[in-house]
Amino acid sequence: MPVFCVKAESGWLERCGSAERAKQRAVFIIYICENFPMATDMIKIDNKEIYRYLGYRRGTPEPEVVRAVDSCVEELRREVTPRYVYRLYPVESIFTVPGAENPEAGFAGPENIRRQGLLLSGRREEKQIPLLCIAGMEIRSRSLSRNLRGCENVYLMAATLGIGPDRLIARASVTHMSRAVILQAASAAMIEAWCDEVNQRIIKEAAAQGLYCRPRFSPGYGDFRLEYQQDFAQILRMQKEIGVSLTESLLMMPSKSVTAVIGVTAQKQGCVLHGCEVCEKSSNCAFSRNGD
Repeated sequence: MPVFCVKAESGWLERCGSAERAKQRAVFIIYICENFPMATDMIKIDNKEIYRYLGYRRGTPEPEVVRAVDSCVEELRREVTPRYVYRLYPVESIFTVPGAENPEAGFAGPENIRRQGLLLSGRREEKQIPLLCIAGMEIRSRSLSRNLRGCENVYLMAATLGIGPDRLIARASVTHMSRAVILQAASAAMIEAWCDEVNQRIIKEAAAQGLYCRPRFSPGYGDFRLEYQQDFAQILRMQKEIGVSLTESLLMMPSKSVTAVIGVTAQKQGCVLHGCEVCEKSSNCAFSRNGD
């Protein structure tokens, strides 16, 4: 099994004021710190996902393409250094009127989250913009609010395959462009598979407490804007913990990295791991699996 580090955030007990309060709002960082080959073996890739990224929405591609895909996957497995980090935070909700600076209603504590969340499915949805407060982030997003309806806590997570895929793609772009395209598709499928693995760990952690997870939701889905990547980077200390930084255009480096929000609720419901099933743009996306 891979070797994991589990550390409590420093100063958390002092800021909470008591051991009991700290226990209620405990935040942990969990990430793979060594033994990358074993971690790589944990990543289960469905080659059909790679074919989909290559534009083969149905059926199996030509035998030479299948062989090239298998070769690229093996090369990636030798080069990736998968890491992840996640933390658990309470989520609070405010509702604002479009264009208004002040909230129409104050913070909703844990007891009021479900009650206020019901407004999202009622007639007032068109008149009010939900504002979610998570770990100091103020997020205005109807899409994310619908995804988190009924949740009192959320996991913020980030995962990466490391710089290896970027190096392989850059090298192949100079010498063998078709291989670079396949490496790009294979590494995209691999980071999603790695996120699924991390997601399963979070689901099991929540289940041990009698809780259920909502589908993971990333910046860029629906109206959850990419600019929130900056908050993820600071809150999760992504550069220090897993070596992920942001460019000026808010893209992550290494490029095969993902951030996401995963809601936690006491209400039993299904949890779809993949993004296409919860993305509002999937009906118009050439790469969506929903049309399969």
